[in-house]
Amino acid sequence: MGMLVLGLVLFLGAHSVRIFADNARTRAIARLGEMGWKGLYSVVSLIGFGLIIWGFAQARQQPVVLWSPPAMLKHLNSLFTLLAFVLLAAAYVPRNSIRARLHHPMILGVKLWAFGHLLATATLADLVLFGAFLLWAVLDFRAARQRDRALGTVYAPGATGPTVLAVVVGAAAWAAFAFWLHAAWIGVAPFPRG
Repeated sequence: MGMLVLGLVLFLGAHSVRIFADNARTRAIARLGEMGWKGLYSVVSLIGFGLIIWGFAQARQQPVVLWSPPAMLKHLNSLFTLLAFVLLAAAYVPRNSIRARLHHPMILGVKLWAFGHLLATATLADLVLFGAFLLWAVLDFRAARQRDRALGTVYAPGATGPTVLAVVVGAAAWAAFAFWLHAAWIGVAPFPRG
């Protein structure tokens, strides 16, 4: 569990600089340069991500079961995860109405993904992993909205075509992950066959 926690501290810590120390980030960029900052940020994030994967795999070998979620919550998690994938796609497809309306769809997608997985999973490691991501997403969304208000950020209106594209790409990515990649990469099949 220690490696999982260390990974979360590094990964989410790197992703939390704008939440808790935006001025320090600005000074670091001035000192290191844009590429130097991005390099440092990327290295810390990758190390943290690797430790999360390793620590979570270790914790799953000796799970501490906290409860037994009903099947209904696992189905609800599938719906939340589908919506999270659509929100993730909306963060990258230009000029879509989802981003125009929600402004920070990726962070909202992380919220849905983490919340759904908290409902559908049952171990202490799950609680630590998904709880940490949910807390981070709540704080990051709030900080991003505050920055938008302070800067007077205006989001361009969305169009139908890009919105449909974001939904289709998100749904296709979700299907690929739910039916094949989740089992191959995570070792858990959300929709077991037979």
